[in-house]
Parts: sequence; C-alpha cells; structure tokens
Amino acid sequence: MSDSTDQLVLNQRRNLPLRATPATCAGKTYIVTGANVGLGFEAAKHLVALGAGRVILAVRNLAAGEAAKKMIEQATGGTGVVEVWHLDLSRFDSVKAFAGRAVAELARIDAIVENAAVARTDSVRAEGRLQGMTVNVVSTFLLAVLLGEKMRESAKKVGAMVRVVIVTSRLGFTMKEEWTEIWEQPLVGIEEDERLYAQCYALSKLMEIFAVKHLATLLPVERTGVVFNLVCPGLCKTELIRNTSPDRRAEITKLYERAGRTAEDGSRTLLHGAVAGKESHGCLLHSCELDESDVPSWVTDEAGKTMQQRMWEAIAKELELIQPGCVEEMLAL
Repeated sequence: MSDSTDQLVLNQRRNLPLRATPATCAGKTYIVTGANVGLGFEAAKHLVALGAGRVILAVRNLAAGEAAKKMIEQATGGTGVVEVWHLDLSRFDSVKAFAGRAVAELARIDAIVENAAVARTDSVRAEGRLQGMTVNVVSTFLLAVLLGEKMRESAKKVGAMVRVVIVTSRLGFTMKEEWTEIWEQPLVGIEEDERLYAQCYALSKLMEIFAVKHLATLLPVERTGVVFNLVCPGLCKTELIRNTSPDRRAEITKLYERAGRTAEDGSRTLLHGAVAGKESHGCLLHSCELDESDVPSWVTDEAGKTMQQRMWEAIAKELELIQPGCVEEMLAL
C-alpha cells in the first residue's frame, strides 16, 4: 500500500457513534447483502436490535445465512424478523431471481445495504469478467436498478425516503494513474491489462463512486424519494482479504493489528448510510459523517464529471444486455 493509504488507515477513528436508532428503524424493512459475516452481519444484528420489522440476509451460502440468523436471534432476542434469502452476485440470474422475489414478497423496502464484495488479486472470472468487476460493479448496480421501481413505490407508500447504500472504499482514490489508463472503456480496459488484476478491488470501488455520482444527477430525490449514497467503512477486521495474495494479506493484517476497526464498529457506518438524509444523495460518507472533502478534485471537476458519466453509461450498457429495458425503466421513475 502507498504511504498515503497507510496514513489514512492509521488516522481512522474508532468507537464510532450509532446514528441509527429505534425511532429511525422500528418496523422497517431492510435488505443487507453479504450479511452472514463481517460488516453485513453486524449491521443486520444492529437493525434487529433496533426494532426493524423485517431484515433480509441476502447471502450466497444459505447454510451460513441460517447460522447467522440463529446468532442474531440469540444475541438480540428478536425472532420472526430475520429471513435468509439466496443471492449470488457472481451470477446474473441469481440477482434477477432475488430482485423478482423482493418485488413480489416485500410490502416495502426502506433501505438496501449493498455490502457484499469480493477482493481478489488473481484472474478468476464470473459471467465473463473478472469476478471483482461482476460482483462489485455490474451485479451491485443490477440489483439496485431492478429494485428501483419497488423502492420508489415504497417511498411513496410510506411517505419517507428510501436508501440505497453502496458500500465502497476511499482506497479507490489511490487509483488515479491506473484509472487514467482505462477510463475511456473502464469495464473493458481492466480486462485487457493483467497488471491491473491485483488492483481490481480498488478500481471497482472507484468505479462505484463515479457511477453513483452520475446516477444521483439522473434520479433526484425530490422526484423518486430514493437516496443513493456511498459509504466507506474504513479498514475493518473482516474476511474480505481471504482471496488476496499471501503478500497482500500479510500487509493488510499488519494494518489490522495497528489500526483496524472491528466489524461491529465498521458496521455503524453502514447503518448511518441507511438512515442518512437527502443531503447524502450521491455523496461519500465515512466515520458516520458526510465528508465530501475526502473526494479528490479529479473525481468531481469537469473532467471528473465526464468520467462519472462515462462510467455510468458503461455499466448501463451492460445492464441493458442482462435485462433489456431495466435502465430505461428505472430512469423513468
């Protein structure tokens, strides 16, 4: 890692405030992806403890999800709230099936916390792309787009804002040089340069940031009732690094020991995103605060806005191939 990244981690706050409260969560319905371990598990546990009416653990491994459900119920005493649904973001058919079920079975959606991600340094692929691109970028946005109408309907039905929380990372801001090489065709460019495979996670997080910032301009909260925000949970002691190279794992493990947040502490940032106001639309949140000052100017200046649009359009093109008409339908909300 670079010196600047190392310093960012060493300076990160811990013992974060819990912005979500029973008043903001009671009776509401939440979807948390990647909820059987780490940040997603801890966020789901908090939501149950705060009186949520329905918490969907969206997981790839149903057995692991059921084990997580049991632990949450034992820890909180809350029963009849947690449900385990299958979602494999490495398979587009699974994303479509999950979204279809949510539309059919959920009376409302108050927030979807898109926490699931993979961090790899190799060439493993899913749906024809590097797995990190498929899971962290394409499927993450596919899920949000397929649930777009349902979320708008929910906001109108309950008379309150609905949130889409994209869990990202400020690590993406260290990728300026690599991004410059691929920004004209981002989803294609990374596939064509094996040197970038080891940076797939960080680049995927930068892509999320660019895309959400442009998408937010296309879907104003005043029209849709839906807030899209970006949450960086910081460096947290989770299983995210399990598929990285031994050298990378050793490097990050040392940082864990020096300054890593616990998964419970980091999960508080996800909860903040799930209750943040309309001022967070298209913006970066970290350490349970809205802080756009951490977004470098090259991401938000005029050239940056061009890159934001290019990134969103690249994703939208992919989504239209997967589910024809889905983007047009969402943008018409």
